[in-house]
Amino acid sequence: MATRSNPTRRTTTPPSTTEQLTQQLRELRLPTFRDHFQSQAERAAKENLSYPQYLELLTNRECEARSQGRIRRLTLASRLPAHKTWDQFQWSRLPRPAQQQFQALRDGAFLSRHENVLVFGKPGSGKTHAICAVAEQLVLRGHSALFTTCSLLVQHLLAAKRDLKLERILKKLACFEILLIDDLGYVQQSREEMEVLFTLLAERYERGSVMLTSNLPFSQWTAIFKDPMTTAAAIDRLVHRSVIAEMNVPSFRLETAKGAKKPPTTEPEPPATT
Repeated sequence: MATRSNPTRRTTTPPSTTEQLTQQLRELRLPTFRDHFQSQAERAAKENLSYPQYLELLTNRECEARSQGRIRRLTLASRLPAHKTWDQFQWSRLPRPAQQQFQALRDGAFLSRHENVLVFGKPGSGKTHAICAVAEQLVLRGHSALFTTCSLLVQHLLAAKRDLKLERILKKLACFEILLIDDLGYVQQSREEMEVLFTLLAERYERGSVMLTSNLPFSQWTAIFKDPMTTAAAIDRLVHRSVIAEMNVPSFRLETAKGAKKPPTTEPEPPATT
């Protein structure tokens, strides 16, 4: 008894089916499926792929597109400076222990433990760049972050408090897995401003991570929070479950400026021949 051969798989989709699929995929909000199901069907036919393999091609494309879109949104929301990336930082300038600390932060495991990262160093040592570089790596892994200077943050919180919107702002900030607060203590703040900052730190305690930079050691934080008891409470909340990195290196900006001022070296001209 003769056996029937398998019919040749069709490489094109009827117009009515194409239109219906396009509309349905639009309703399901699967834009990558919608844009590529025809081309991938042709590829599947040429390579004799099974139906699950064809579906896998489309699913992989959709997942990749969504991942890239999420990273773009996270990057925009993070407000990270575009020029302070991991690859642009000169890690070799840091002491070996500090290099290892920052390297260990890249995978974001500390976020699930709600640990804080406290970075200390003199002005120009690269503290801001270092925390932004780590945050950039975290965003690329799909974590949410927000960068702000301490001065702008307390002004924002103080305005929200005056408008009776502080609770709403604190809830909004709580949506970020990590909050980067740059230059704590660099600009002197009023007692009222430091009170709202303490409120934020207390709200995030064991709920979300904080990455903070300061050029002042803990012993001088009374000048920041204005009150010894408030200072002790703030330090206690930050230090509990934290990574403390010390960047005791010369000012990068000063070194760059000195290098720019050096006259170019010129080789002596050979003696004239007669």
